[in-house]
Amino acid sequence: MGRFFDPTDPDFIADPYPTLNALRERGPLHYDDGFDLWLVTRHQDVRAVQLDRRMGRVKDGHVRPLDLRPIRELGLEGWEPYYQTERHSLLMLEPPEHTRIRILINRAFTPRRVRELREPVRSIADRLLDGLRDRTSFDLLADYAQPYSVRVIATLLGAPVEDADLLLDWSHAIVKMYELHCNREQAETAIEASREFLAWASALIASRRADPRDDLITALCLAQTDDGGLSDAEIASTVILLLNAGHEATVNTLGNGIVAAMNHGRAWERLASRTVAPAIAIEEMMRFDPPLQMFERHVLEDGVEVAGTGLPRDEKVVVLFGPANRDPRRFEDPDTFRVDRGDPDHITFGAGVHHCIGAPLARLELEIALDRLIDAFPEASLMDQPVREDGFAIRGYQAVNLSTGS
Repeated sequence: MGRFFDPTDPDFIADPYPTLNALRERGPLHYDDGFDLWLVTRHQDVRAVQLDRRMGRVKDGHVRPLDLRPIRELGLEGWEPYYQTERHSLLMLEPPEHTRIRILINRAFTPRRVRELREPVRSIADRLLDGLRDRTSFDLLADYAQPYSVRVIATLLGAPVEDADLLLDWSHAIVKMYELHCNREQAETAIEASREFLAWASALIASRRADPRDDLITALCLAQTDDGGLSDAEIASTVILLLNAGHEATVNTLGNGIVAAMNHGRAWERLASRTVAPAIAIEEMMRFDPPLQMFERHVLEDGVEVAGTGLPRDEKVVVLFGPANRDPRRFEDPDTFRVDRGDPDHITFGAGVHHCIGAPLARLELEIALDRLIDAFPEASLMDQPVREDGFAIRGYQAVNLSTGS
């Protein structure tokens, strides 16, 4: 028992892995009385929690307002818009409601739809990089990864690309609610962003119901099973989840991964010389420094054990992705970035009911983004060591400044 790390400590945020690795080697499960939750640290046990249907993201089948940490801990007023974005989110549902909605989303979000994005996504990357060719330096995140990822999601959805800046602002605000130390100002900003995002999504859904097109929004509107289709509220939550989860994960994986490649031996040189394919490299980027560091679960039944320890019903369990992805019981030499490792058995996409529905799209986005960046700027290098954002759950950099080598 105790407090094992401080998610507000800048030194911990800069490099949490020594602390998290040491915690993992002390044992697979620890109770943190400061946060009132159990921390799961090892790969095998994290995977078991992810697959165990006796543990769920929420306790009552769908999220209740007080299940959301900022609402519960900050005593927020006017939280309804934020709750509306989460009420029908796949991340906040358990079967049978989760099953019904996921089946409908899968009918719209097909492998064919993802495959058909390859050329449009490549064009998005090339256009952004073409605009940087006359520069001697640029910010990988603000100038490339962020506009790239939000344009890809907008293209998939059929949303106006000119709304990209709005979507980015709303996404950045809302994901602060997932941090262990979200403060009142951040929460109030997230609530207002939720209100605006919902209004935007509702207008787009109404437009597609009136004028169907060949895009994901229309497909979500038209998806049907014997039990019916998706409500506007369910589609809006899905749109917001795809944007928030897809955007943040892509941007931070690129940022974290390219910094790792440039800081570890000849990794970037091997990518630039095409000795290692981007599709191989992105798996190590996701393993070595994952963009999501934690995922919370609840014990739903009596008799559940985690790592050999019985946990009472209603206990909160947090799986820690960072130390699990560096568990030496699963990965050889796990603290070394091996650009050619190519092992997809990291737990970054989750598993079981909550396996990331956008994983195929994420891999496509990352592969193309890295491939086109290498092609445009093979001599790129870090201008300085980047500074981390202040969050723990969502792990990324404030900026990644690259010299183009020209």
